[in-house]
Amino acid sequence: MRETANQFVAQGWDVTVVTIADESWERDFGLDHTLSERVDPRVRIVKLPLVREDLETDIRLFSEDRALRPVQWAAAYRKKGMTDFPEPIYGGWKADLERAVTRIHREKPVDLVLATCVPYVNMAAALHLNETAGVPFAIDFRDGWSVDVIGGGEAFTPDSFSGQWERRVLSRALSLWLVNDPIADWYRERHPDLADRVHVVRNGYDEDSVPARPRTPDPEAGLVFGHLGVVTSPPRILRAVLDGWALARERDPLVARSRLEIRGQIGSGAAREANAHMEMIRQAQAQGQGVCFGGPAPKAEVPDIFASWDVLLLMIMGGRYMTSGKVYEYAATGLPVMSAHEVEHDATTVMTGHPLWTGAFGFEPEALAGAYSSAAKLAVTASPEDHAAAREHAARYARPAQMGPAVRRLAAQAMAARRSGGAPADVLDGVEDLPA
Repeated sequence: MRETANQFVAQGWDVTVVTIADESWERDFGLDHTLSERVDPRVRIVKLPLVREDLETDIRLFSEDRALRPVQWAAAYRKKGMTDFPEPIYGGWKADLERAVTRIHREKPVDLVLATCVPYVNMAAALHLNETAGVPFAIDFRDGWSVDVIGGGEAFTPDSFSGQWERRVLSRALSLWLVNDPIADWYRERHPDLADRVHVVRNGYDEDSVPARPRTPDPEAGLVFGHLGVVTSPPRILRAVLDGWALARERDPLVARSRLEIRGQIGSGAAREANAHMEMIRQAQAQGQGVCFGGPAPKAEVPDIFASWDVLLLMIMGGRYMTSGKVYEYAATGLPVMSAHEVEHDATTVMTGHPLWTGAFGFEPEALAGAYSSAAKLAVTASPEDHAAAREHAARYARPAQMGPAVRRLAAQAMAARRSGGAPADVLDGVEDLPA
């Protein structure tokens, strides 16, 4: 999202970003201000005082109903969020978002709205400005809505409340951005009349996030395996990764001398670092398995973190519809990459052809133990030419290479739409009326 805003500014646009207050981000996932520092200073940022009440942890601020009946209160809170828009919790933000974009448009007329999901309620604000003021919009869908990127298949039917909303929004959108080809194909098949509006815009990586050069491994001292990223996968995945690590240490002297460092955020809200994942990590530490947790990593420190590791552990949930944000950075470091994800996964698409990749073997501890050993061997035998070839493999995924053309195309579409008077001609065909 930062790259998108910066690209629009670089191409001469006046950009306003609508987001929520810092305090709200802190309550949910936290903030990394080293990311904010590289937002182009010409970008205007409007922060709305929207909060997730369900993440409040100060019991002195609880209502009597929440204090006495917390489970029932949470269910009612989620149901209330679904009243105006089919998204638990965030659906309740619809009216505030609509008022915010309307106010911004009155202050200075808007030529294009780009709604980034999640939450999906952002789309309602874009649609509102389109229907009330004729402002063209596009949807930066990322993982999509009606496709279940974790389990695969359909998240909801076309005739459901969510399905009708999705159709209503997408029918009026200039362009739909998806992160990979499987999700894009899903939408082309689900909405064949909108197929020409669907575009793949991959996450990519920031070129300043990778180290200048890999470090030289020291096999006698042992290697450092590292995982960097938010850990939100089911606990069974981390369990398999740690069990595979323990097996590899029993069988491979080089892995036995090595350590596994996990960096990133584990959980969100009040459950941050207070969950099953952390219990497993602490147990491995207590058992002397060479596992350590280093906490969240500011973006500015990422190159140095990568430079301190010998092998990267790519642990991701999901299947063919899931990519990940980190796979691009991993590929671009030039380091060996060991995959801990399903074989049929979009990360496999990104990594295929990478000269220092172990391949994907699923989550059987036996297979993962072998992958740890293979990755360790790659680390100590890779040549400078191998590292260079790995970087070259990933170069096409650099963010400017991904986002620059996408922004130029969307800017041209927006200007053409303004000249022609707004939305695509086929809007709302066969779509039922929904709450305004």
